[in-house]
Amino acid sequence: MTDLAYLNIQSMIVTMRGVQVMLDRELAVIYGVETKVLNQTVKRNMERFPQEFRFQLTQSEDQELAAKWEQLHLRSQAVTSSRHGGRRYLPIAFTEQGVAMLSAVLHSDTAVKVSIKIINAFVEMRRFIQNNAQVFAQLDSVEQRQLVFESETEKKFETVF
Repeated sequence: MTDLAYLNIQSMIVTMRGVQVMLDRELAVIYGVETKVLNQTVKRNMERFPQEFRFQLTQSEDQELAAKWEQLHLRSQAVTSSRHGGRRYLPIAFTEQGVAMLSAVLHSDTAVKVSIKIINAFVEMRRFIQNNAQVFAQLDSVEQRQLVFESETEKKFETVF
């Protein structure tokens, strides 16, 4: 298992399809197993993982996520996969409930401890978003006004020339 004290689990939680999730590759690193092993375990226990607990990313979602990580100067396995090595399947995203279920199917004390830390990270992020919802709404409003202003300015500029 990776030393959890040095991991920023919150940075591994992303929003996909309007839900906060963690990808199989990050979860595998934290749990100290190969991504393939984690996904095989999930496949053997599909009755515990309904669609609301996990879903497979589409090609466009995977590319969008890889582009975001590139912008943040992080390397994505999706970007580094090759013809003979690396990832052959699209990533699987696990919701908070899916992460909780992983501790039950991975059958180890480490899995339980890791899952508790991950779920606490989900809760902290949800609390942060709720506490700052008004700030996010104000930022969105400012961004919308800026876009309108830029559009109007471009129109005025085009009519002058």
